[in-house]
Amino acid sequence: MKTTFNAACVQNTATRDIEANIDWVCERIVEAHSEGADFIALPETVGLIEPVSEQIPDLCFEQENDAGLAAFRAQARDLEVSILVGSQLIKVPDGRIVNRSFLLDDKGEISAHYDKLHLFDIQLSNGEFYRESDVIAPGDKAVVATTPWGKLGMTVCYDLRFAALYRALAQNGAQFITIPSAFTQTTGKAHWHMLVRARAIETGCYIIAPNQCGHHVDRRASWGHSLIVDPWGKVLADAGAEPGIVYAEIDLSSVERAHRKIPALTHDRAFSIEYF
Repeated sequence: MKTTFNAACVQNTATRDIEANIDWVCERIVEAHSEGADFIALPETVGLIEPVSEQIPDLCFEQENDAGLAAFRAQARDLEVSILVGSQLIKVPDGRIVNRSFLLDDKGEISAHYDKLHLFDIQLSNGEFYRESDVIAPGDKAVVATTPWGKLGMTVCYDLRFAALYRALAQNGAQFITIPSAFTQTTGKAHWHMLVRARAIETGCYIIAPNQCGHHVDRRASWGHSLIVDPWGKVLADAGAEPGIVYAEIDLSSVERAHRKIPALTHDRAFSIEYF
């Protein structure tokens, strides 16, 4: 198995205009492929940002009818490239909506999918608040997927704050982990770089974290700075604040080397809590 590949993160500014969002991202996929990318990662909710929760259900479709997913599958098939569709908001048969990340192979087939586990329900001191759980149902399974190069752990955005998930993915074979996001400007400025690098260092895995950027709709804005980080915590690529693409070469053999240097994933100990 070849353990090296070229990764790309596409950074976009999605709005309510689904068709325009998809067209722009598809153009960037072609561009990334022309630059030699083998694996192209897209952000969370790449095809739609809608800050008014009540309007989201009318803008979502079941998986087989989702226009963005269909377009990205066609791109993967036509270009013969693997694509991580960061996430789309998908209606499931029982009527709920999930925030679902898709791994597409180079034939355009869905080789794995992951439903975001942790939902973004927060209240910031400046009056900014989000309640993803008002319209989104959480997933209940972690996912480690097989790729042509190695094992991929799939996560989405707010999952980033739950270190135990990343440790579990690494302990179950993940060598690189995706964190497609629409991380807000407020929380991104404070925490994004530190958290992404921490997840790489803790797991000894590559982290590929495409993020949305800029002003979307109303007051909704994302931090950008899509990151690719190596197993030692070194930032290989940072997309800055504007829409675009960043690239990095991934060598999964360095994951094993990082684990040999610091085998912390094998050093768990059971403990109890004492209260005084």
